[in-house]
Amino acid sequence: MINVSFYLRRLHSLCGLLLLGGVLIEHLLTNASAMGGPEVFNQGLEMMELIPAPIFLAIEICLYAVPILFHGIYGIVIALDAKNNTGSYGYSRNWKFALQRYTAWYMVAFLIWHVGYLRIYLKGIMGEHISYALVQSVLSNPAVFVLYALGMFAAIFHFCNGITTFCMTWGIAKGPRAQRVVDKMAMGLCALMCLLTLAFMFSYLA
Repeated sequence: MINVSFYLRRLHSLCGLLLLGGVLIEHLLTNASAMGGPEVFNQGLEMMELIPAPIFLAIEICLYAVPILFHGIYGIVIALDAKNNTGSYGYSRNWKFALQRYTAWYMVAFLIWHVGYLRIYLKGIMGEHISYALVQSVLSNPAVFVLYALGMFAAIFHFCNGITTFCMTWGIAKGPRAQRVVDKMAMGLCALMCLLTLAFMFSYLA
């Protein structure tokens, strides 16, 4: 008998690391270009707009929307089934297990706002052109700045901690020592990505 849950969890893990991890890194690099000033940031967006609209829409649906929906919906199923026991066993790996679920819940709300407001409302309905000035005006609101920063930190931790769980799930990191090494490298990457996020976010306010 086929273990559907086993394969869905493997697909969920693979989808999160490769596809959604790629989306996160692309967003980080695109926004990091803002540190070079408005012209550099806007030029990067203009290059993306050279992609024909039908192809760009297909990319958004196939590489963004579908993976996010699958990973998010099945992730909710996993989170609801998870037994967090940090109160009894407060060691690092257990706290990271719990944080993986907590950040997932925050990301659901964050992505609904982020996509709904920027992509659907401002760009789709209002016809606003996504630019340095627009992002700057959005982040100039202190509450939005904090919520956006928390959303990025949640996504970064979720991705980086996911690297460790991916390596454990797929048998890449076998044994406690290898898992500790992978975990330290992943958390180091997490710190670097969070610092990069703060750097480009504050550059919008400069």
